[in-house]
Order: sequence, then C-alpha cells, then structure tokens
Amino acid sequence: MIRRFIAAAALVAFAVPAGAQDAPGGVGTRVPPPQTGEQIYRQVCQACHMADGKGATGAATIASLAANPKLKFPAYPITIVAKGKGAMPWLNDMLTPAQIAAAVGYVRTHFGNDYGDPVTAEQVAKLAGSPPKAGH
Repeated sequence: MIRRFIAAAALVAFAVPAGAQDAPGGVGTRVPPPQTGEQIYRQVCQACHMADGKGATGAATIASLAANPKLKFPAYPITIVAKGKGAMPWLNDMLTPAQIAAAVGYVRTHFGNDYGDPVTAEQVAKLAGSPPKAGH
C-alpha cells in the first residue's frame, strides 16, 4: 500500500507541473506525459533517487544509480522499474514500456554510467510481462 502511495505521489509531479497553464475554457490543465528519459527521470524518479542519482537514506534506503555496475545489463533495471523491489514501487501499470525504456536508457548513460546499448520498449514488454501500448 505504501509503495503504491509513493508511486502515485511521484507521478503527480507530471500531472500538474508548476507554471502549467489552464486548457482553453478553464476546464483544467492538459500536460503531455513525459516522453524522454530525462523528463521521466526528473518527473518520476528524481524525488527519491535525487537530482544527482545518488539516492538517499531516511525513512527508506533509496538505491544510488550513480556509477552503478548493476545497470550494465538492461534486464536488471528494467525489471526493478517495472516490477519494483523493496522501497522501489512497480511502475509497469503507470508508465508505458516506451517510457520505462527511455528512463532506464537515460539512467544507464548518466550519473557516471556509460552503458550505451539501447533499451527498447520491446525488451521492457517482454521482461515486464506486458505488450507495448499502441503508438509507444
């Protein structure tokens, strides 16, 4: 239950970002979901893993992503992001396979990591047990 709350709270960040404008007619805010790995990291992951990717310790221990050898093989971070582990909530039902692939690809090439082989939505769908969503 707490993991779901943490995941939902993290996703609120891209539902109504600071400075967002009302849609025509004042009905609400329409913001496109994050698509690039950097956007997804900043709007979903950064709250726990920090801007520098070094994680944190407090109410929970949040893994450091910086210079992390566990990220060498894409299957590990894909599985953790999609299915969760420990304090990490599963995001398979909140992010598309393309968004998970983008976020994992971003983390694997930033924060002192140099694992440049691409991560695809197809890999994510296979490992997460869900088919890629149309158009993603």
